[in-house]
Amino acid sequence: MGQTEKPPRAVWLAPVSVMLGSLMTLLPVVAVVPFLPPFGLMVLLGWRMLRGDSMRVWVPVLLGFFDDMVSGQPLGSAMLLWTICVLAIDVLDTRLVWRDFWQDWLIASGAIGFCLIAGRLVASPFGAHVDTALLLQALASAALFPLIYRLCAWFDRDVRKH
Repeated sequence: MGQTEKPPRAVWLAPVSVMLGSLMTLLPVVAVVPFLPPFGLMVLLGWRMLRGDSMRVWVPVLLGFFDDMVSGQPLGSAMLLWTICVLAIDVLDTRLVWRDFWQDWLIASGAIGFCLIAGRLVASPFGAHVDTALLLQALASAALFPLIYRLCAWFDRDVRKH
């Protein structure tokens, strides 16, 4: 009595892992074109696909704000785009009776592609020739999503033990 209890790991693990994914943009990688996938978004989608109850519906707004602050994107872009993706997945969950891994992969790849294209429209001028780099970034993101999904499953397995 009189002591505050620590929150269970399941409450803070998903948002913290998304924030760590967003911090990947701070790694000192020198490149001419942006090829690093949006790891924060990928971890968010991995958690959402794996366990819909891991985060509340409003959490992508705060995590998107953190990603905008860290990555240097226009403020509010990830907040809006991540929330749209999570809400769209929620709507798909009500329409689909069941999903398997391939559908999760397809849905997440579409969401990542949507966020990358919409982010490009917001952040860079229309005359900029970044479409090839954007395509490479989207393909790398789609190829790496299963690894991020497995990482979230590994974290979730560890949470369910305790």
